[in-house]
Amino acid sequence: MSELVLINVSGRDKPGLTSEITGIMGRYDVRILDIGQAVIHDYLTWGILAEIPDESQASPVIRELLFRLHALDLQVRFAPITEAEYQQWAEGRNRACYMVTLLSRDITAEQIARVSEITARHGLNIDNISRLSARPSLSRADNRIACVEFSVRGTPEDLETLRTDFLKIAGDMNVDIAFQEDSIFRRNRRLVVFDMDSTLIEAEVIDELALEAGVGEQVAEITERAMRGELDFSESFAERLALLQGLDEGVLERIAGRLSMTEGAEYLIRTLRSLGYRTAILSGGFNYFARHLQEKLGIDYVYANELEIVDGKVTGRVAGPIVDGARKAQLLLEIAEREKISREQVIAVGDGANDLPMLSQAGLGVAFRAKPLVKESARHAISTLGLDAILYLLGYRESEARLASPD
Repeated sequence: MSELVLINVSGRDKPGLTSEITGIMGRYDVRILDIGQAVIHDYLTWGILAEIPDESQASPVIRELLFRLHALDLQVRFAPITEAEYQQWAEGRNRACYMVTLLSRDITAEQIARVSEITARHGLNIDNISRLSARPSLSRADNRIACVEFSVRGTPEDLETLRTDFLKIAGDMNVDIAFQEDSIFRRNRRLVVFDMDSTLIEAEVIDELALEAGVGEQVAEITERAMRGELDFSESFAERLALLQGLDEGVLERIAGRLSMTEGAEYLIRTLRSLGYRTAILSGGFNYFARHLQEKLGIDYVYANELEIVDGKVTGRVAGPIVDGARKAQLLLEIAEREKISREQVIAVGDGANDLPMLSQAGLGVAFRAKPLVKESARHAISTLGLDAILYLLGYRESEARLASPD
């Protein structure tokens, strides 16, 4: 009769350790049922669930392992596992798996404690914790981004309450927390669509145009109310646009030249392109500036409003239909169909209320530095870091991203 034994080894890591341990087991025809290893700062934690085929062989193999590991200055613990315990564990692997991604400028013990408390309260068990970001500097001021990922299993009773709990502590601690199912689509997204204003670029272009036209305060107030969802986008857009009538066409080039990219935007786009992703701008702003970004960043698709200009002057109207929230969602689906991918393989990123329709259509919708109403309505939000934090939501490690985009 066979015997099941869980073996845990810890101590300073050294080359060839796994080979040596499993080599001893191999001489006794031991079957490996599970294995895992983690190394933190050159210290190893190594576990293996072994089935020793003949119960009479258990003592000799354990004795040999004990002597050898002691000689290597490693700590070891042996724990017998019953068949019932093994079956219960094996059945538990069939439960749904989710990924909790904690994003911050710096990871603290309090953040880990509060995230893990919520997962436990909602009946989720942590299987694995991994750091995806690069090792932090000891000088906190030098750390731009930090990410820890939790792999959890279980069946939460109320997913919306769980997400609400995560959103609350994220706000309390000034961090970002994403919760998503670990499906086959997670690292198989193929298209990323972006809003432009206050997402890819820091500014709201229509506000910049308004400043040049001398109507900055009026337009900014309308923009702010529209972004909060207090005004219908199309109506507010037309109202703001009318105030720009008579603005000289030459102003557009001047504004385009001074637009600042959002933190992490250029690195994110460069990395996505290196990894084979397609990218798009779906904007309620203006084509002139979207095409400027397309040329600068290598964006594949651009859809925005065409600012009407007659005799070198802005007329205060757009040519063609307005790209509003509904149009953005429709365009997302059209591009996905053209690329022959499912909408589950699409990521959408935006900050305003008019972005919510496309965020809801995408497999991964991210509210980026969004107003509270938008952040609460979206399934995922990034508020404290740059756009490149999206790479961590896809499960990429810093080292993988740097290999894809070394510049």
